[in-house]
Amino acid sequence: MSRIIGLIGGMSWESTATYYREINELVRARRGGLASADLLLRSVDFEAIVALQKAGRWDLAEAALAGAAEGLVRAGAGCILICTNTMHLVADGVARAASVPLIHIVDVVGQELVAAGKKRPLLLATRYTMEQAFYRDRLRARFGLEAIVPEAQDRGAVHDIIFDELCCGVVRSESRQRYVDVIEAAAAEGADSVILGCTEIGLLIHQTDSNLPVFDSTKLHARAAVDFSDGSLQVDAVAA
Repeated sequence: MSRIIGLIGGMSWESTATYYREINELVRARRGGLASADLLLRSVDFEAIVALQKAGRWDLAEAALAGAAEGLVRAGAGCILICTNTMHLVADGVARAASVPLIHIVDVVGQELVAAGKKRPLLLATRYTMEQAFYRDRLRARFGLEAIVPEAQDRGAVHDIIFDELCCGVVRSESRQRYVDVIEAAAAEGADSVILGCTEIGLLIHQTDSNLPVFDSTKLHARAAVDFSDGSLQVDAVAA
């Protein structure tokens, strides 16, 4: 019997829709017929979360997501996924509140990079994820990976495209080219792969757009949820 997947989504709902589709497509591919995922979704108001991010009130953002996780557990969720990279800044607190395994997106990505023999990935993400240490430090400490980020001007462009376009469902060829330029610059500096470290970036960038191997955090995270649900993935109950 599968374990119920608990998703904290809505950040943005554009990428949460990708989670829902990816998880259900994987379940159908594995089980066949009309099989679909047994899951619970708590979709929060992204506008409220963004306001807390801008204010630097990560404590209040953590409390909001912790409350969402507790609600999912009470409803029967056997694991928790925070369906956004940036909010993994508060993942440890959310995991403690949940009391069930939290499938950490950085661990999922790190494991895949190591399996592929990569050492120096380019991290494309929101400014919070690129400029704060939590993501790169975890990749280094747990997987020996030295992630790099774009220079300041490029970080600004990557961030703005996420919030001003992708989170609003807008996909522009000009923005795709801007990302491609950033990837090519990183490749010239020794990057050996690309982490799509914001769950919306997969709406814009695909492997065909990059000469470097692309690791889509959204798809990898969704696959890990299905692996947990069917019993083939074991994770600790509390993120460390």
